[in-house]
Amino acid sequence: MQATKKTHVRYLILFMLFLVTTINYADRATIAIAGSSLQKDLGIDAVTLGYIFSAFGWAYVAGQIPGGWLLDRFGSKNVYAFSIFTWSLFTLLQGFVGGLPVAWAVVTLFTLRFLVGFAEAPSFPGNARIVAAWFPTQERGTASAIFNSAQYFATALFAPIMGWIVFSFGWEHVFVVMGVLGIIFSMVWLKTIYNPRQHPRISQSELEHIEQNGGLVDMDQKRGNAGPKWGYIKQLLTSRMLLGVYLGQYCINAITYFFLTWFPVYLVQERGMTILKAGFIASLPAVCGFIGGVLGGVISDWLLRRGNSLTFSRKLPIVCGLLLSTTMVFCNYVDAEWMVVGFMTLAFFGKGIGALGWAVVADTSPKQIAGLSGGLFNTFGNIASITTPIVIGYIISATGSFKWALVYVGANALVAVFSYLVIVGPIKRIELRDDAPKPQAEPAANGELASSRH
Repeated sequence: MQATKKTHVRYLILFMLFLVTTINYADRATIAIAGSSLQKDLGIDAVTLGYIFSAFGWAYVAGQIPGGWLLDRFGSKNVYAFSIFTWSLFTLLQGFVGGLPVAWAVVTLFTLRFLVGFAEAPSFPGNARIVAAWFPTQERGTASAIFNSAQYFATALFAPIMGWIVFSFGWEHVFVVMGVLGIIFSMVWLKTIYNPRQHPRISQSELEHIEQNGGLVDMDQKRGNAGPKWGYIKQLLTSRMLLGVYLGQYCINAITYFFLTWFPVYLVQERGMTILKAGFIASLPAVCGFIGGVLGGVISDWLLRRGNSLTFSRKLPIVCGLLLSTTMVFCNYVDAEWMVVGFMTLAFFGKGIGALGWAVVADTSPKQIAGLSGGLFNTFGNIASITTPIVIGYIISATGSFKWALVYVGANALVAVFSYLVIVGPIKRIELRDDAPKPQAEPAANGELASSRH
């Protein structure tokens, strides 16, 4: 630790979270970019492709609570590094299924996508834990929005590259390239990430700034051999506020997984674009989603610093952003490509502004179960990664078009708005009860008690 020099190491940590989340979502999107060519080569229908798309989600959901428990038990750095390495390895192996007989190729691809999902399960709870440890309360909205916005940056950066790889070399090579990239990054992660007190480059003044303003700098300190108690889950599930947040996150992720799975296929099959063009077009909404994602966090923290309640500061961007995302339905009534791209771009921009759920987790989770709390939140939210690809596959199979699929996705945005306006109610910190140790109180923000924070 540096004694006198002023540092901003937490921004390096945030940059690493941004990079790892970019790789995370790029690996999720590989199957979408390869989907149209893969479907043609393997001779599978839309329903089968929908199930392959959903394979990631089944395991990702199943792994959330165990992944969160592992983070709380063993700390963020090592669990996350192992997660990065294993999901990248399984991504790499998907590049070799093309040489198998069709039936075996489908089963193997489903299995590997399933394993990728299970390996990625600790990633977002890990992000939330690291943000809670490294950032003061009034910086968490922006920090959470920045790492969350990497999902859009991943599409913006990698969709054109992956589209070009598929067009030039074949769909298998997308998985090989992304797998190798992730394996290399897992080594970089181990050399860069530390807990705040253990980081060799942090100054005493930065550590004090983080700790005195709500950062949970001792989150990963040793607390015996036992992990967090499973009884804590029941306490979280009895909160009407959190149940509303979980429902909202499910609906927000329905929008996310439409863009991650069926959107490139929509551009190719419904709008007649080549896979190369679809890769570039898919990046445009993602760029605006990235801008919206960062802007949502900045606006939320700005509202908080202006003296507004945490409830108002978080809910306003969420509600306005999700209402804007319903504009994708207008694509059903236009033919011009530029208008389709425009409405999808507007929808993704709105979804980015409204995606503040991880700021909720970083702010409200007691430090004893920050990983477990984030895992539970992500479990509910990512049920959409299972249902959305399958439901859309059946809609397309039944109707022969994407029109009702877009209505389905837009309706999810409206349900999320209802959830935040009606179910969630006032936002306040969840405190552990009975035998659970009380979390340390955090400083008040602008006159608002820490216990009322979002």
